[in-house]
Amino acid sequence: MFSLIYKLFLSKTTSLILVLSFLTACSSVTMRPYGGAKETRNPDYSDSKDYYFWGFKGEHEINTSEVCGDRRVEQMQSIVTVSDWIRGVFTLFIYRPSTAKVWCEEPVNYDV
Repeated sequence: MFSLIYKLFLSKTTSLILVLSFLTACSSVTMRPYGGAKETRNPDYSDSKDYYFWGFKGEHEINTSEVCGDRRVEQMQSIVTVSDWIRGVFTLFIYRPSTAKVWCEEPVNYDV
């Protein structure tokens, strides 16, 4: 009897963990200060930032003036990539990295 209850509990628990893992696998937040469609080209800046305890501990700033110089910021994005998520799973989300990306306005080409 105990074995049957244990198997049912383990099965439901495992299923719940898998479902929650897939629901939280990859996520992103994209900000476009001037609106428009998402950028599809490679970002001008991309770096993995370290967070701890499911993302509650850790704070990072990116100086977009250093990244873009005189050009304006077209898009900023914080994304949990597959590799970020896998690293979080192996540490039980005590360590949870997130990738920050910045796209700058493309330089004007006057040689046309």
